[in-house]
Amino acid sequence: MVAAAVGVPLAIALAVLLVRRQVPVEPGGPSIAKLSGKAATAAAVAPPPPTLAGLDLTKIDVKDQGVTAPLPDKRTAKLAIDPALQRVAENVMSMHHLPEATVVVMDVETGKVIAYASHIEKGPKRDLAVEATAPAASIFKVVTGTSLVENANATADQRECYSGGEQRILAHDLVPDPRRDRWCTTLGGAMGRSINTVFARLALANLKPAELDATARSLGFGSALPFDVPVQPSAARFPDDQLGFARTAAGFWNTTLSPLHAAWIGAAIARGGEPVRPVLATDIVEDGKVVWSAPTNLAQKRVMKSDTARAVTTMMDMTVSDGTSYRAFHDPKGRSFLPNVAVAGKTGTLTDAAAQRYYTWFAGFAPSRPIVLPAEAQKDGHEPSQPRKVSFGVLVVNDAKWTIKANVLAREVLRAYFAGQHVPGVSAPRTERRERADQAREGRPPATSTTPATKQRRQRGS
Repeated sequence: MVAAAVGVPLAIALAVLLVRRQVPVEPGGPSIAKLSGKAATAAAVAPPPPTLAGLDLTKIDVKDQGVTAPLPDKRTAKLAIDPALQRVAENVMSMHHLPEATVVVMDVETGKVIAYASHIEKGPKRDLAVEATAPAASIFKVVTGTSLVENANATADQRECYSGGEQRILAHDLVPDPRRDRWCTTLGGAMGRSINTVFARLALANLKPAELDATARSLGFGSALPFDVPVQPSAARFPDDQLGFARTAAGFWNTTLSPLHAAWIGAAIARGGEPVRPVLATDIVEDGKVVWSAPTNLAQKRVMKSDTARAVTTMMDMTVSDGTSYRAFHDPKGRSFLPNVAVAGKTGTLTDAAAQRYYTWFAGFAPSRPIVLPAEAQKDGHEPSQPRKVSFGVLVVNDAKWTIKANVLAREVLRAYFAGQHVPGVSAPRTERRERADQAREGRPPATSTTPATKQRRQRGS
């Protein structure tokens, strides 16, 4: 184990072990990014600006006239949060009694965080948005897809045939075999349907561990994300063996991610490869006066080529249009909950059966293409005004009983956002009060379901 190398501190050894076993570490603790088993480094958590030190985001106060959070010395931070959007996120999580869930929504242009909600059904409040203890799962396919485009000239429409790998990847799944590989798709289709074998094979055949590691680092893994409060670094560890490397590239363990980081990656892709610093606190108020205002529109170092961002967007579009989130974003008759709004997203699903924790992710941005209405829906022949793009990182952690996954939670929040932007055909979701009234009137309890028990960790290709 790398941790046993001479001169490596005990703290780093423990961090390596925690990432390897996917044991949650304390918020703000170190994470490890390991390159080919030869080096390990611990990334420190970047402190917030001195004026925001002590900002308590577990005590966000939502009022119609604005959203605030307390600071030390009787100061108050005004937040960029949209009160209506925040309430929808909080209500949906509460209504479904989710054990743990987080919603982060960013304005892609300015970096302003317009929704920032954490829900813990039992136990003390925590700011889950900055914790990178959850496995990144298949969200990491976005990193692998980016690396394939940048380093191997992969395209969204290149055709790949495959077999196996639905719940796990075995050594024989990595070997192309025309006799077994009877299913074929494009790389975009593989992203949309989260086909593990395609990503595992392509990474093994076309990427060196150093190349995938470099892409992960450019996308923020292994370092602290600049933000108003300390952010636990997301981690990526690449095993030495080929099978372990291929599994990691496909999203099977060895990586962690925070919801804020997921939203940041979505914004970077939406902006053509140039990320923006997320901003939550817009002003500091002391004795009734604004004593500090945050800069916005802070573009950061480019993390991918603009052509790469377009290719990855095309892949992510498939998730909702014809992939793992089609059913979440369409009713049983195939009608979209977000008509005319293209969503570039990626699901992630991973189960730790031993810990009884069922992780689901949905991350991306919308609209991924300009909104175009049918001619009959256009008023006076004018094109609709375009809503501001938003990126999002949504995580739901269920136990044995669960009600909704992250893509459904994200859908409801996006419905609220685009309805508020007056996009034709988009309706706001049910509020908690309305849903409970309907349940009482119809004599039905809240819907629940149970995840099947498993004896080992599994990922279901989503």
